[in-house]
Amino acid sequence: MFRRIIKPILFLPLALSINSIKVLSSETKNYIDNVLEEKPNIIFVDYQEIEKIILNNQELKSLQNLVASASFNLSSQIAKRYPSLDFQANGLPKYVAGKQYNSKSPTLKTSQFTANPSLNIKWDVIAPLREYEIKIAKANYKIAENNYEIKKKDLIQEARMRYHKYQKSYQNIQNKKFTLDLSITSLENAKAKLDAGIGTKFEVLEAEAQLSRDKQSLNEKKIEHEINKISLKEILNIKGNFESNNEQNLIGFWNYKLNKNINEGLDKNLSLKNLLLQKSIKQSQANSFLAQNKPNIYISNSLSSTFTKGDALSEIIDSEESGSNYTNTISLNFAWNIFDGGQNKNSYKSKIADSEAEKYAYENLKNVLTTNISKAYLNLKLNEEKIISSLKEIESSKESVRLSRLRYDVGISTLKDVLVRQSELSNAKSKNINAIYNYNLNLDELERLTFIDINKNCLDINSTKIKDKKSICNI
Repeated sequence: MFRRIIKPILFLPLALSINSIKVLSSETKNYIDNVLEEKPNIIFVDYQEIEKIILNNQELKSLQNLVASASFNLSSQIAKRYPSLDFQANGLPKYVAGKQYNSKSPTLKTSQFTANPSLNIKWDVIAPLREYEIKIAKANYKIAENNYEIKKKDLIQEARMRYHKYQKSYQNIQNKKFTLDLSITSLENAKAKLDAGIGTKFEVLEAEAQLSRDKQSLNEKKIEHEINKISLKEILNIKGNFESNNEQNLIGFWNYKLNKNINEGLDKNLSLKNLLLQKSIKQSQANSFLAQNKPNIYISNSLSSTFTKGDALSEIIDSEESGSNYTNTISLNFAWNIFDGGQNKNSYKSKIADSEAEKYAYENLKNVLTTNISKAYLNLKLNEEKIISSLKEIESSKESVRLSRLRYDVGISTLKDVLVRQSELSNAKSKNINAIYNYNLNLDELERLTFIDINKNCLDINSTKIKDKKSICNI
């Protein structure tokens, strides 16, 4: 009894000292944390903000330059419709000096400055090849725009997938922390029973083993969460830190029938439109080969002039002598490549065959898209059911854990039963996290494939109440 009374008194100064050190350490830690948290320009990443942030992606910026390049090429081809103006000058000025000797005539001298500018205007009135070149440039420009939009939407979908995965890994951490707390409680109960003489060492070892497994699992989830964070920063091109809402929620609902999904997806798909554009390019290329055997008609106007100062081929040089002349020529010109041995005709057939190949590629892609839309739609419905069933499983597992712990406390059950029920509850929570994750992925995939916006309201447009109590609308 004496030792029990004196022990707190002896350790009181030490306890006070330790408490003061803890306070000082806590203050220092808080100061350091505050310094580390002073990170300017921290970006807040939210699901709704991803579409704006993704515009900073380096790959997307590269495609922007390709769109600009195609635009300039189109402008270049359209410029061929207008007249061209060329200016030339042979010597500005040109000085000529020399002598001409002949035994039967006087020696002639030359010392003269000359300038010979000319101005040429050409206008292609009929140029069969030109129109096909413009059509090809327009199609290439549209393809470049579509490729940019395709990549942007793909990146948005990929970024949203990584965002959902980031949230999912955070929820997995919370689940493992919850399970870890249950294991700590089970270990404490097992030790308390062992100390009271009504438990066994085996149960303590069993609880310690479960606790060790839960700690390892928690560490794995933390590493996974950090990797997902790095992956999200990479696609969003975020250099520093960012903040995000870690709570996992349903991002919306899908109230459209499968037929509408397929019809809208096929009608608005940009990859299908690109295949049609590729087919039109090959047809224009084929027609351009035939156009090379058609006549070209153009108008030209050439204005040439000569200015001189000095004398040429004269016995006595007059340096003050000057003169000028000009000539203006207007003509209608005609050029026709009549025969080339069948080269252009065979090239035409080659491009027509290429354009036919695009038709089969188009039909194949339609089948692939129809399959992908159907899969995403059916998986969405499946994950709706998984969310509902996993929530019920969570409630049942919670009650099972509570009852098994009560049974263990009164000695009519074993610790093994408690640990099994803990594991079942953790698995039920994990199922719910995965179901929500997959459901959100399906929504993003359907929006990407069909170009239809995700509904924020669970109810159909014509509905006023939820008839099915088991509907996902009640979650």
